[in-house]
Amino acid sequence: MEARMKNPAVVLPEAMQPLLDVVKATRKAGVPEETLELVHLRASQINGCSYCVDGGVKNARKAGVSDDKLFAVAAWREAPYFTDAERAALALTEASTRLADSSDPVPDAVWDAAADHFDERQLAAIILTIGVTNLFNRLNATTRQPAGAGW
Repeated sequence: MEARMKNPAVVLPEAMQPLLDVVKATRKAGVPEETLELVHLRASQINGCSYCVDGGVKNARKAGVSDDKLFAVAAWREAPYFTDAERAALALTEASTRLADSSDPVPDAVWDAAADHFDERQLAAIILTIGVTNLFNRLNATTRQPAGAGW
C-alpha cells in the first residue's frame, strides 16, 4: 500500500508537537506504561489502523508487555493474561472508541470499573490516550499510511 499523502500532522508540523505533548503528559499521570500501550493498541485494532497497530506492538514490547498479552489483546475478555485494571482500561477504550455503536456509549458499569482502578489523573491519562490514538488512527487510515513506514 502506498500513502495518499504524508500524515497531516507532518504536513502541518506545528500540529504535531502539541499532539506529542499530550502523549508525553499522559505518561506522567501514574498509569503503568504497559496499560497505556494496551489502550493504544486496542483502539488502533478497532479502527483498523495498520500503522498504529504495527507501531503499537513495537512500543508495547519496549514497555514490557508480554507476547501473551499482545497476541490476545483483541480477545482480552476471554484471555487470562490481563489484570482487572487492564481489563477496565480496555473496556473503557472499546466503549470510547465505538461511540456510535450504542445509545449509551460509555455505560456506568464501564466507567465505574475504570474508576475502581484509576484515580482522576489516571483516568484523564487513559481518556486522553484513547482520544489521541483515535485521532492518529483517523489521520493514518484516511491517508493510508502503511505499517512500518516512518513519517
